Amino acid sequence: MKRTTLATRAVAVAGVAALVLVGCGDGGDDGAAPSDESSATGSVDTPDEAATGGSEDCEPETPTPAEGDGVLTIGSLLPQTGTLSFLGPPEFAGVELAVQEINEAGGVLGQDVAYLEGDSGDTTTDIASLTVQRLLNADADVIVGAASSAVSLTVIDAITGAGVVQFSPANTSPQFTCISDSGLYFRTAPSDVLQGRVMGDLVVGDGFLDVGIMALDDAYGTGLAENVTATIEAGGGSIAGGSPIIYNPNAATFSAEVSQLAGTDPEAIVLIGFDETLQIIPELISQGIGPSEVPLYLVDGNLANYSEDALEPGALLGTQGTLPGAAATGDFQDRLLAVDPSLQDFSYAPESYDAVILSALAAVAADDDSGASIATELPGVSRDGTACSSFAECAELLANGEDIDYQGVSGPIELSDLGDPTEATIGIYSYVEDNSYVNERYVEGSLG
Repeated sequence: MKRTTLATRAVAVAGVAALVLVGCGDGGDDGAAPSDESSATGSVDTPDEAATGGSEDCEPETPTPAEGDGVLTIGSLLPQTGTLSFLGPPEFAGVELAVQEINEAGGVLGQDVAYLEGDSGDTTTDIASLTVQRLLNADADVIVGAASSAVSLTVIDAITGAGVVQFSPANTSPQFTCISDSGLYFRTAPSDVLQGRVMGDLVVGDGFLDVGIMALDDAYGTGLAENVTATIEAGGGSIAGGSPIIYNPNAATFSAEVSQLAGTDPEAIVLIGFDETLQIIPELISQGIGPSEVPLYLVDGNLANYSEDALEPGALLGTQGTLPGAAATGDFQDRLLAVDPSLQDFSYAPESYDAVILSALAAVAADDDSGASIATELPGVSRDGTACSSFAECAELLANGEDIDYQGVSGPIELSDLGDPTEATIGIYSYVEDNSYVNERYVEGSLG
C-alpha cells in the first residue's frame, strides 16, 4: 500500500494551512451521542479555486404576492422510510419541538401553528410526491424537507409552484443555490461547497495526497465529490485513478466498484453514500482496503451510529467523518428527548427546529402566513438586527417594531437572498471501538 513520505506530508499540511485556521475552544455535545471528548473550533476560508457551485452568477427570484388564511400550517417531508430513514427521528423531533414551543408562546398571528407530518421516502418510491400533494391539499404554507437532495429535486417544482415555502434542514447539494424556485426555497444546512472544503482539508491535512473517492450517483453524491476533489487538488493532492468512482446506490452488490477502487491503490478513501454504506464497508474489508488497512472518511449521508449493525467491533475504529451543524447543547437535547425519548442521535434536529422557528418569525414579521409573505421576510429575520435566540424573545422584539437577527440552535444561519445560510459549522467526528462516533472538533466557515 502506498504511503506518502514525511517530507511530502509536511508539504500537504502546509498547503492545507492556507485553507483552515484551527484554534482551541470549548467543546460541546456532539450531534450523535453525548461525549466527554474535548473539541477544537476553527474556521475555513473560501478560495474560489477550491470549490464549485458558487453563487456569483445567481439572481434571487421574487415570490408572487399572496395572502394567507390566518393559520400558519407547517408540513414535514422527512424520511420515515428509505435510505435516509436513520435521520428521520431527530428531524421530526426538531420540527415537533419547534411547533410545541411556538404554540406555548402564543402561536403566530393569534393562532396555534398547525402541524402535518409526512414521509419523504427516497427516490426509489413516489412517496414524496404523494406526501407533497396531501400537504398542499391541506393548505400547508411551509413544507420542511426533504432531507435528501435528490428527493427535493423531484418535488421542488410542485411545492414552490404552489406558492409554498420549501425549507430543507438537510439538503446540501450546491445545485439548490441557483435553482429556479420562485424565491420560495430555503435551507438551514450549508451547501456542500463548505463540507467539501472541510473534508478535503481534513484528508490532506492528515497527510494523504492520493485519495480514492466513491460517491453515489445523485445530486448530493456527485456534487459533494466534486467539491471534495477540488479542495484536495487545491491542497496539492490528487484523486486516485484520476476521478471519483460513481456508483448506483441501488445495485445488488458493489464488488466491481470496490475492486476498481482497490486497483488505484489509494492512500485514503472518502466514501459518499447513504445506507448502502453497510454493504460497501464489508466489501472494502474483504478486498483488503477496509478501514484498518486504508483510512476511511465518511460524510453526513453515512455518518451514522453503526454499533447495532452487522459490523465487527472495531471495524470502523479511527474512521473520521464530517457532519454539518453545530453542537446540540445538553438543554436542547433534553427538550428533544421530551418529545421523543427514543432518540439515539440528534443529527439535523437543530436545523429542522430552526427552519420552523424562522418560518414562524417571518410570518410574524410579515403579519401574514402565506408562503410568499414568509419567503419575503425569511432573510431579514435571520440577519442584521437585534440578536435573539428563541421564538418568544424574537416575537416580542418584532411586536415592538424591532428588526431581529435570530441566532439558531444550529448556528448563526444568516440566510442569503438566495435562501442559503452564509455562515455555518461543520463537525468533525471519529469512530470508537463499538462503531459509534464522537465529536473531535468543529470548523466554522462562511459562504458568500
